[in-house]
Parts: sequence; C-alpha cells; structure tokens
Amino acid sequence: MSLWNLESLLVLNLSSNSFNGDLPQGMRKLNAVQVIDLSWNQISGNIPSVIGAFQSLRSLNLSNNLFVGNVPKTFGDLKGLEDLDLSQNSLSGTIPKSLETLKYLEHLNFSFNHLSGQIPSGGPFANFTAQSFLENGELCGRPDFGVRNCTAQSTQNSKAALHLFKYILPAIASTMILAALVYRLIKYHNKRNAGLPSSVEPMLSAIEHRMISYQELRRATNDFCESNALGVGSFGSVYKGILSNGTTVAVKVLNLQMEGALKSFDAECKVWRTIRHRNLVKVITSCSSHEVRALVLQYMCNGSLEKWLYSHNYCLNLVQRVSMMVDIALSLEYLHHGQAEVVVHCDLKPSNILLDEDMVAHVGDFGLAKILAKNKDETQTRTIGTLGYVAPEYGSTGKVSTKGDVYSYGIMMLEIITRKKPTDEMFAGEQTLRQWINESLPNNCLEVVDAGLLSIEEGRDVNATKNIILSIMEISLRCCEQVPEERMDFKDVVTKLMKIKLALGNGRNRV
Repeated sequence: MSLWNLESLLVLNLSSNSFNGDLPQGMRKLNAVQVIDLSWNQISGNIPSVIGAFQSLRSLNLSNNLFVGNVPKTFGDLKGLEDLDLSQNSLSGTIPKSLETLKYLEHLNFSFNHLSGQIPSGGPFANFTAQSFLENGELCGRPDFGVRNCTAQSTQNSKAALHLFKYILPAIASTMILAALVYRLIKYHNKRNAGLPSSVEPMLSAIEHRMISYQELRRATNDFCESNALGVGSFGSVYKGILSNGTTVAVKVLNLQMEGALKSFDAECKVWRTIRHRNLVKVITSCSSHEVRALVLQYMCNGSLEKWLYSHNYCLNLVQRVSMMVDIALSLEYLHHGQAEVVVHCDLKPSNILLDEDMVAHVGDFGLAKILAKNKDETQTRTIGTLGYVAPEYGSTGKVSTKGDVYSYGIMMLEIITRKKPTDEMFAGEQTLRQWINESLPNNCLEVVDAGLLSIEEGRDVNATKNIILSIMEISLRCCEQVPEERMDFKDVVTKLMKIKLALGNGRNRV
C-alpha cells in the first residue's frame, strides 16, 4: 500500500515479474503518474476504479494478467489517455461507452478477454480495427471490428442456437474437451521444440496475420510507382500504398540482389513476432514470394525525425523534441527490459525514427536487430550500424549489447538539440560531436544549440531554457560514454526525461 503514497511518481513499470494477488481497492489517487505498466504478471481480482482518477495518466498497460470483472467506467475520466492495453485477461461485461470521450486515445487492445455487448463507435473508436478486439466472442459492432452485427435477428439466432445446443451439449462438450487436450499437448510439444519462453507464446497468437500477395502489393502501390516512393533504406525501398480495405500503409520492399537483404528480412520478421509497443512502428503483414520480400508497415504521415531536423520548412520546439526523446526512450526500455528476450536495435538514428499525425515518435527498421538469448547480455555480430552512431565496442570487438543502443541514443539526443550530425564536416578531424558538446558545458551550452530552436523559445525564460538544455546534454553525455559500463540504463533515462518533460509543462505541442 505504501507504493501508492508516492505522490510525485511519474512512471511505474513492474512488468514481466511474478506479482500475484489483487490490486488494493483502497489505493490512493496518484496525481502525477503518466505511465503504469503492470503487464506480464499474475495479478488477479477487479481493476480498481480509482485508476480513473489518475488525471495525468497517458499510458496504462495491464495486459497478460488474471484480471476479472468489468472495465471500469471511470476510465472515461482519463482525458489525457493515449494508450490502453487490457488484453490477455479474463475481463467480462461491456466496453464502457464513456471511453468515446477520450479524444487522445490512439492505441487500444481489449483482445483475448470475455467481453460482450456492443463496441462503441464514436470518438477514438472510429480509428480502431479488429486487432483491438480479437477473441471476444460475444462482442458485436461494425463489420471492420471483426465481430457480428448488433441486430435483433442476430440475437434471436443466438438464442435459437443455444436452445438447440442444450440437447446435444454433452456430446459437444466431450468432443471439445478431447480436442482441447490434444491441441494443448501439440502446442506444448511445439513450444518445447521451438525453445520459446512461455510468456512469449500468447503474444505470438495475438499478432499473427495473413500474408499479403505480390499482386496485392502491386495494386496497393500502383505497381511500385516512383511517385509513391517514400525513401530508400539500407536493403531496399519504401513505398506508400493503399490496401483494398482503404488502409494507407508503407510497403518496405527489399532488394534481393543486395547482400544481407534476406537476413534483414528474417531479422525484422523475427522481431515483429515477439514485440509490441506503442512507440514501435507496427508491422501489419508481410509478403514472401519468388518475386519479392516485403513488409507492410504502419504509415507515418509526418515522415522521419531526420526530415524534421534538417528540412528548412520544418522546425521543432523544445517540448516536441523532449517528447520525442521520451517516446524513443520508452520503446527502448521496453525492448531491453519489457519482455523475456532482450532485443537490441543496433541502428538507432533520426532516419529510423518516424512520426505519426500527432508527432508521436516510433522506432522502426529492425533489419540489423539482434535478439539476445535468455540469461545472455551480449552477442557477436559482423554487421554494424551507421557510422557516427555506432558504439566504439561494435567496431573493435563486434560485441552487441543493450549498451550499444544507449550509446546511439545519446548521440541522437545531442543531434536533436544541436541539429548537427555526428558525421558533420566540422568533425572531420579528431574532434567528435560528443567532445564539442562536452567542451561547451556548462557556460557556453546555448552556443551549440540549434539556432532555430532558440528562436522558437524566445518567449521562455532564458535561464530556465538553459537549465533544461543543460540537463538534456548531461543525460546525453552519460549515455554515450566510451566505456559501456559507465553508460546509463534506459530505465534511468526515462525517469530523468519524464521529469524534464513535466518541468516543460504537461501535454504535447501539436503541429
């Protein structure tokens, strides 16, 4: 109970542990908390309605637990909520209509519960898809939700079917039990052979999608027309496409003639099947045929962070830049600490950070990613990332670890504040971006900051701006220390950046 007395708590992440029992119904209201992640535990009982009073909450993840009862109607009071995941529990009852008032809600997952009744269709629900409501057999609503229509006829048919089954239920029940036992034995056998951690398997079943055909991709991208091209990556090109259901997507087509392209495709597919986070670019489906290897990705209408840093038509203010730093750090905290197997991205840089319509940052391009075996904190690789962002130990020893991602992130933080690439011509000699920043601290830190940023921030107190930028640079420099063991951990990075963001003021400046 004393945990809920921490009035200044910003982030609570107790995911992937073995906590059990109920959440206390008498827990106190936390006014400052922005992120709560209790996923992948064995917490049971009802979800306390007092959580609906956490007014600063923007992300709530209670997935993969044993919660029962209803979704609290008080969740409709979480006006700043952006991400809600209650999947893989035993929740019942209806989805509260009060959630329609959550205008910032972008990601919702109620899959694999026992919910029933009509799915709301107003407010943010207009943007959700069937992926938010998988395996809730008694739900009804719009056809694109993947559930039955809420009609009187459907209700009558259901009652008639139930009446019929009442007479043959014993035989059906026996058959189903036998089939379930056989299925469980086969699944257990396959899981042992595959060597997957048991906690990963439910996630796999939740995100498996049908593969898309080469012809469908051609139609979606207008035969990979040059006017639909979004950019060129290390192993191929990316095109904007529109699927047959009207969904706008980004199609990443690999050049199979390039060395390492197939390996990159396999790496992305492997990572895709084991991770899921609101700040990671979502892979919708894939295409693997004789003609092409392609990934169909969530479309990010605002392009890359690199475009926003270096195009003359754009300029990001301080709140936006800090918010993006937080977004990226949260995704990397999840990759490194939020699941059974550690994922190392290996190629963090602004061109691999994509921005959605609300300027929320998403980490993409897992072509070089490595999944570390359980109980192993590093691995060897022959492939390194991008010059300027690669940690020193990658080049000297080939050792990949989470500390390499921390280094790349630190360099990227400095770049976001200074608008200087680590490969800028001014660093052609022995001086590096890190050294240049370090020499400017603390007295001359504003001299190296992006001039465009300072002009936008003219209305802000100069000393306050300087202190915030100093804090950001200090975190950045600690992340990109030469010695891996001296670098910060992403859990600490998130905590410190959350405090900076809170000091700048709650909320995200929208474009």
